[in-house]
Amino acid sequence: MEHSIYKYILRHSKKQQIILTLLSCASFPFLYYYLELPKIIIDQAIQAKDIIFPIEYYGVELDQTEFLYASVGLFLVLVIINQTFKYIINVYQGISGERMLRRLRYELYSRILRFPLPTFRKKSPGEIIPMITAEVEPLGGFIGEAFALPAFQGGYLIVIMSFLLVQNVYMALAAIALYPLQAYFIPKMQKKVNLLGKERVRLVRIMSDRIGETVSGVQEVHVHDTSNYFRALFTRQLGLVFNVRYRIYVLKFIIKFLNNFIQQLGPFFFYAFGGTMVIQGNLEIGTLVAAISAHKEMAAPWKELLAYYQRREDARIKYEQVVEQFEPAGMREETHQTNEPETIPHLTGELAAHNIVLSDDTGSPQLEGLNVRFPLGKRVALVGSAGSGREALTQVLARLIDPHRGTIRAGEVDLRAAPEAVTGRRISYVGQSGYVFNTTLGENLFFGLKHRPLHEQELDHDEEEAEFREKDRQEVRITGNSTDDYGADWIDYESAGVTDKHALDHKAIEVLSMVELDNDVYQFGLRSSLDPDEDHETAGQILAARRLFYEKLEADPGLKDLVEAFQPDKYNTNATIGENLLFGTPVGNAFDLERLAENAYVQKILDRSNLTDTFLKMGYQVASLMVELFADLPPDHEFFQLYSFISSEELPEYQAILNRTSLEDISHMREEDRLKFLSLPFKVIPSRHRLGVVTDEVQDSIIAARKLFAENLPDHLKDSVAFFDANAYNLAANIQDNILFGKIAFGFAQAAEKIGALLSSVVNELDLKKTIIRVGLNYNVGAAGSRLNENQRQKLCIARAIIKRPDLLIMSQSTASFDARTQQKILENILNEFEGRTVLWSLEKPEMAYLFDHILIIGGGKIIDSGSYEDLKAGNPAFQKLTA
Repeated sequence: MEHSIYKYILRHSKKQQIILTLLSCASFPFLYYYLELPKIIIDQAIQAKDIIFPIEYYGVELDQTEFLYASVGLFLVLVIINQTFKYIINVYQGISGERMLRRLRYELYSRILRFPLPTFRKKSPGEIIPMITAEVEPLGGFIGEAFALPAFQGGYLIVIMSFLLVQNVYMALAAIALYPLQAYFIPKMQKKVNLLGKERVRLVRIMSDRIGETVSGVQEVHVHDTSNYFRALFTRQLGLVFNVRYRIYVLKFIIKFLNNFIQQLGPFFFYAFGGTMVIQGNLEIGTLVAAISAHKEMAAPWKELLAYYQRREDARIKYEQVVEQFEPAGMREETHQTNEPETIPHLTGELAAHNIVLSDDTGSPQLEGLNVRFPLGKRVALVGSAGSGREALTQVLARLIDPHRGTIRAGEVDLRAAPEAVTGRRISYVGQSGYVFNTTLGENLFFGLKHRPLHEQELDHDEEEAEFREKDRQEVRITGNSTDDYGADWIDYESAGVTDKHALDHKAIEVLSMVELDNDVYQFGLRSSLDPDEDHETAGQILAARRLFYEKLEADPGLKDLVEAFQPDKYNTNATIGENLLFGTPVGNAFDLERLAENAYVQKILDRSNLTDTFLKMGYQVASLMVELFADLPPDHEFFQLYSFISSEELPEYQAILNRTSLEDISHMREEDRLKFLSLPFKVIPSRHRLGVVTDEVQDSIIAARKLFAENLPDHLKDSVAFFDANAYNLAANIQDNILFGKIAFGFAQAAEKIGALLSSVVNELDLKKTIIRVGLNYNVGAAGSRLNENQRQKLCIARAIIKRPDLLIMSQSTASFDARTQQKILENILNEFEGRTVLWSLEKPEMAYLFDHILIIGGGKIIDSGSYEDLKAGNPAFQKLTA
């Protein structure tokens, strides 16, 4: 990237800058006549000096009044023309600036993708993110005005000065008398502001880094009670930022004071000298008025030019700082990622690395003249003690780190010179902790298959959408962004050894089973939902499972009472009153089950069903009972879990309401107290809570209200509830709930386990497990995979490396976090899968090396021996010690 912001602007927007400059120049003649007209209006149209009416213009005779109106009309036209020029220039400036900002952000982001891995050990996300988002934001506005603003505003100033000179030389000199003072003092103060601004940016980056570190390490803060220390540390950082910003504000307001003070001295000179000249008859009053008006017009462009100078210096510093941070040593060329060979060669023959030298960021050697050679297509183990250089060697061979010196070849392929199109498709690497992206499990699994768009996106015929896409394509070309379509199908099915999406799903299940993640994804699938309109076949299979589930349930006397099904004319005693009233699953937030009492439509239904007073009395009774039972219990008592609709924190509040309210006055209580009581019954489950408040009469009333609720649901709420229907798939419920279509009965021993076993037997009988796993691939794993546990995340990363079928799979202590049985099983599965392909495994347990064809022993950053397991076990003391 260019180190000068002006070179960057000219390289990418020279045409736009020329257009803006020409537009600025074109506006100046109109501006001059706009300044001249007030003099003509006063001296000729109003005072009729040096003119005899009527007067003829282009064959049209005008008297004095008509001449005045014509002059004023022309003045209005010039106002419109001048404002139109300003509008066009400002809009075009804005568009040009935003395009350049988009280009700059894209280039910076693209550079992050090429940063050497050691760079991220010194730069944290909290430091990098603000540079691309907040710090370059002002550059967009400056880039648009970089040339146009000084040309337009400077030209504006010159036109006004020329006008004043034409009117009277002394008036012109009076107008600019104090500008040299501003031109001398303000740049000096601005230089100090710029230096402080640079310091402010540095301190804010450190503060951002501190915030990011706090978020990442908040668990450790809780564990070790160090929140006070962090608050003090952050306070110190805020103090440093405040001190710099305070000094900036002081200097800025001094600059502003000088500008305004000097600007206000202008009228003083005009009134003094100009007034004297008018009295002495050396100046027309119209000329004086026009000169004063023109001087007022000078204020705006002069202020703009001074502000521009400040913005320019600020932008220059920001740009130079950002570019400096985005040019780390060892960054690969862009062509390393963008070059796409016509054919991607396979890695065959022998992998040979010679004289590999690598040091860490402190200069400490990690690999010292390392030489390694082994045949490809074999299973190779890498063993060594801690600090031997194992991790560094695996990252060098995986082409994640460039060595300082040395060559690496795989057969005829020079891996050091090969682009990522080769290394990224023929080599897979998994370290001790892989990264999981904030998207679905399937998107993470297939991540390694998305090298380039292979199939165009199928578009609908929506004209508005098509127009938007065409405009966006134009902007992409103008701003130098990626022309690849994100919405296209990027998955390289051939690389996975399949032909289409359906076959890929089967391959995914096979790979998930290989790393023992299939049962976890099956559970995710059971807890996931699907759209029956988009996946009609799967929805039909779930309904078939529901029917078979209830057939088995009815046929087994020991199970039939363990599930209470949803029936439209029956109250479900194992569901809450709220669930019974809705008789469906809420879609969106319109009917939040935790806040049904606040919903206006629900309140309306309760009123129409004569249930409002009943609910208030029920709420009063529940609250009284809760306060009576739990007032003296500790907050962690199991009863609070049993009656989870009221917590220990809420008890004092309900107790206070009960003290000021009686059952007789319940209809006259305060609105907030009324809402508290009204909300309690919605959470009551009769079979679980057994409070005696849900009588048969209340149940019948709720069933009647249920029908009223569904029949009168307003159009705008029609899609807010997915009602229960025994013959339809409920789109808002997950697969497990769709199969159960009811509630597990409370109070039966091991009811959940027995029903779970029955559900599993139904799934197996209908061969639905693979289908449910496919649904589980749509499970969102959360930020950095936070909804998965550590082992699940690591298994997903291993599966991602396997599914693209690389020629060389490099595992660097990738199963260290697993138990011994899982380690052994996954290792054996992968070695069987990669029969005939290369696996290089840096073993956390060297005694497992017997499973490999060839073993490398590393120590002190060098390969100290290699051979078969039997040979090394018999003749190498270092290997004997490692495997003891």
